[in-house]
Amino acid sequence: MPDEFYKGTDWQQSSDPTLTFKVQKIAPDDTTYLIWPVDAPKDVLADGLHPIVALGDKATNRPRNLTGVVTGYDANCAIAVVDLAEKKIVRNYVTNILTYDAQGDPATFKNTILGMDPVYVDDSTDLPAGSTLSFSPMNEDDAANPLAGYVFWCQDEYADSCVGGPNSVQGISQPAATDTLETLTLCIMLTNDYGTADLIVHIGR
Repeated sequence: MPDEFYKGTDWQQSSDPTLTFKVQKIAPDDTTYLIWPVDAPKDVLADGLHPIVALGDKATNRPRNLTGVVTGYDANCAIAVVDLAEKKIVRNYVTNILTYDAQGDPATFKNTILGMDPVYVDDSTDLPAGSTLSFSPMNEDDAANPLAGYVFWCQDEYADSCVGGPNSVQGISQPAATDTLETLTLCIMLTNDYGTADLIVHIGR
């Protein structure tokens, strides 16, 4: 399980598009996080780490927050460079939680990972320190999670035997364990469409 945000040279799985902006981590009131979930209980945001994050006040904007991937961070002024490009493909950690129960504990898990499965920015405490993503449209407090994007194929997961590569079929190389909390390393096609998680009706919550 990760204990810090994703890093390394393979985080970027598509060269384009790129649309980067500087974002202050905390609003001028010094209390409202404009980049989340970062810091305790998550990992500390640092240059060289590339979490997928939500932007804007989660108390008022959720789940319509913009989402993107951090490409750089200046700790001296607490400003991150965030790529907000639609359809960019990045490699990141995703915890396979699908739903939470009434007590806020993981209830069901994503056992089979398929291309185009939706992935959400999830600030629940059940995710390990280095993970900001899950398959759950709601967090442990029954608040709607912003849509981060969709599971997509990494560069080495395409069917490429026709051009001399090793893969005769196209598939996701990291299936989840059955009914067990697990954090996977998957490629995500980013989107800024917040989805319809805020319209989901819950029974018995």
